[in-house]
Amino acid sequence: MSGLIHLYHGEGKGKTTAAIGLAVRAAGHGMNVVFVQFLKGSPTGELSVLNTIRNITVLRNPKDFGFLKNMSSDQIKEITDMHNSNLKTAFRMVYENCCDLLVLDEICAAFHSNVIDRIAITNFIKNKPDSLELVLTGRNPDKIFLEYADYITEMKNVRHPLSSHHISARRGIEY
Repeated sequence: MSGLIHLYHGEGKGKTTAAIGLAVRAAGHGMNVVFVQFLKGSPTGELSVLNTIRNITVLRNPKDFGFLKNMSSDQIKEITDMHNSNLKTAFRMVYENCCDLLVLDEICAAFHSNVIDRIAITNFIKNKPDSLELVLTGRNPDKIFLEYADYITEMKNVRHPLSSHHISARRGIEY
């Protein structure tokens, strides 16, 4: 089977949710999934479920740094090091044939904000193993993501309760 590249991007809600749905579907068919989250460290409901599925490996930072714009230069270096460590682990799993589907959640923002090894990501996308299914998510995708993606889904925000009714993120729904 030849693997393709999926890109879920845009300002709307649902990018990570779509990637999780695909990861669960793949795992349900016996595929090995590596799900890497960038720029996210707080606990979420989906993680407790993903961590119970035998053939899904979740890699993410062990602590929550909050928003990038509020981080000190030391925190930015620390989060970048953590991201690159998770990325190396994921790539090792791919090249050891332990991964059929690789999800790089929020890679667009990490790439755009330069808190990930951009050269490693670019080279990987250009030379990904033929059989690997690759999922990229986030806002403001770089042109390399748009150029190489086989599937491109843009999530468009038509209405959101935060902006229309000042309703903040709700446990079990937004996180």
